[in-house]
Amino acid sequence: MENILKECGALLEGHFLLSSGKHSNRYVQCAKILRYPDKAEKVLKVVADKIKDIDIDILVGPAMGGILVSYELGRQLGKESIFAERKDGLMQIRRGFEIEKGAKVLITEDVVTTGKSTLETKEAIESMGGEVIGVACIIDRSSTDIGMPIYSAIKLDIETFDESDCKLCKDNIPFVKPGSR
Repeated sequence: MENILKECGALLEGHFLLSSGKHSNRYVQCAKILRYPDKAEKVLKVVADKIKDIDIDILVGPAMGGILVSYELGRQLGKESIFAERKDGLMQIRRGFEIEKGAKVLITEDVVTTGKSTLETKEAIESMGGEVIGVACIIDRSSTDIGMPIYSAIKLDIETFDESDCKLCKDNIPFVKPGSR
């Protein structure tokens, strides 16, 4: 799996400011994988195989990174795929999408790091009566428990730092902010 990341130029090295506010010396830009439907299909087949026997009613991908993941997993599993998006700073289910009360919902992401957008999406789903059963993603780079199962194509251990502890900041290496927030 890591070879596909490298082949697509998705595994980056440097100094990065993550959307969580943390800093890192490596970054995974899954959009570089998802631009190739054949590679997206291959990578997400690994995830689809892990979740194919789970009772799922609907997939919800937070904008931006989770939308294509939701669509491709929905295609492979024959499940409905919708997305959540930010409005007025809050993750919301909009555009006439509905989640039935008691529906079993799997959140889809490109990368899970801190789980911030996943947890915001979970709140939006639960406010509509949905039951979140986990999160499916291409890359699991989480270092803390987000309170739900994570089904990923690959787990990567990539260090993250608070700005005050970032050795790259201390070495005056400028950062890049590649995230979507």
